[in-house]
Amino acid sequence: MSDTRISGRVADIELQLLIEAIYLKYHYDFREYAGASIKRRLTTAMDRFGCKTLSQLQDRVLHEPAMFPALLEFLTVQVSEMFRDPSYFLSIREQVVPLLRTYPSLKFWVAGCSAGEEVYSLAILLHEEGLLERSLIYATDINAHALQRAEAGVYDIERIAGFTANHQRSGARTSLSEYYTAAYGRAIFDKAFRKHIVFSDHSLATDSVFAEVQFVSCRNVLIYFNRELQDRAIGLFHEALCHKGFLGLGAKESLRFSAYAERFDEIARVDRLFQKRSPA
Repeated sequence: MSDTRISGRVADIELQLLIEAIYLKYHYDFREYAGASIKRRLTTAMDRFGCKTLSQLQDRVLHEPAMFPALLEFLTVQVSEMFRDPSYFLSIREQVVPLLRTYPSLKFWVAGCSAGEEVYSLAILLHEEGLLERSLIYATDINAHALQRAEAGVYDIERIAGFTANHQRSGARTSLSEYYTAAYGRAIFDKAFRKHIVFSDHSLATDSVFAEVQFVSCRNVLIYFNRELQDRAIGLFHEALCHKGFLGLGAKESLRFSAYAERFDEIARVDRLFQKRSPA
C-alpha cells in the first residue's frame, strides 16, 4: 500500500507529533524507527481506522483508551513462522550447540518474539539436542497482545504443514507432531515447554539488559530501526552476552556497519550467526 498520504512538510510534522504523543502518554518509543517502514504501517492503520490524517489518528490515540492497543498491532511486525529460515537452526545445531553443551546451565534471549514461533522453535531444538532441561529462554516483545499469544502457544492448524517442513529442513531429530495436540482447527503446543520460558515486556528502544545469556536471537527486528537504534539494540545484546556468547540475526541484517562490528566474529555468514569476541 502506498504511503503517499504521509508525505510533505505538514505530514512530517504530524508524524513527529504522533510518535512523540505515543512516547509521552504510553511510554512506547518509536522515535528511532525507520521512517519509511513506520509510514507504511501508519498508512495501513489510517485506512483501518478511517482517519484521513495523522492528526485525526493522534486525537483518537490520545482520547480513546482502546485505540492505542489496536494501533500497536500495526506498529509492531507480527509475521513469523516456526523454524523460519531452516538453515539458521541447522547452523545452530552444528556450530553453536557443541559449545553450549559445555555450560552447566544456559540462558537464551529471543528479542522481538512476536507470537512465539521462534521461541518454541528454539525450545524444540534444545529439547532435541538434550539441552532444554538446563535452559531458560527469555522471550520479550513490546506488544502485550503478542506476548499473550506467544504464551498460549496456539496456532492455526493450516500453518502446521509449513512449520513441519521447516522443522525437517532444520536437522530435526523427531517429528514436530510430538510437540503439539490438534483440536478445533488449532495446534496447541506442549505446556511443558513453558516452564523453561519467561515471557516479558521489553523495549530495545528504552529498556536495559536484564540478564547474562549465552545466546541472543533477534531476527527481522533491526531492519525496522534506524542506524542509531540498531546500535543501541546491538549494544544491549553485546552487554547481555557472556564471554564468547552467540548472536543470531535475520537474513537481511548485518553487523557490518554497526558500531559493534569489531566486537563479534562471524561464524556463519549466510545464516547470520556471530560470536562475541574476547576483550583485547
